[in-house]
Amino acid sequence: MLIIKTFHVFFVVSWFACLFYLPRLFVNHAMNNSNEQKQLLLGMEQRLIKMMNFTFYGTILSAISLVYALTGTSWLTYVKQGWFISKMILVMLLIIYHFYCIHIYKKFETNAEKRNHVWFRVFNELPVFILFTVIYLVLAKPF
Repeated sequence: MLIIKTFHVFFVVSWFACLFYLPRLFVNHAMNNSNEQKQLLLGMEQRLIKMMNFTFYGTILSAISLVYALTGTSWLTYVKQGWFISKMILVMLLIIYHFYCIHIYKKFETNAEKRNHVWFRVFNELPVFILFTVIYLVLAKPF
């Protein structure tokens, strides 16, 4: 089970690195007027999205494996706990955030994204609050 936990932590940390960095690239993209620089940023964003998708699926697969390794056939009892349900709601918000980032990238790709860098700076902070709350829920299991 320790190896499954290790993989899960690895994939979660890697996924969050992508979730933190991609919107930061969007800040730079929104601030930049040079077509050459925008093309460079698009390439960086595209490669980061590939890594983000890989780490996302690794996170999901390792999470499912971890729940099963921890609980075996009593997994249903485990997933009905209040802290776990709350965590899953937050994870769903992160998944929405993940795919919304891809949507934003596609808008930048077609030059249709019109929001300014300030909006992206705020957008960039959203997963921080979710991460903090998820860590608390997992460690404290308050309910």
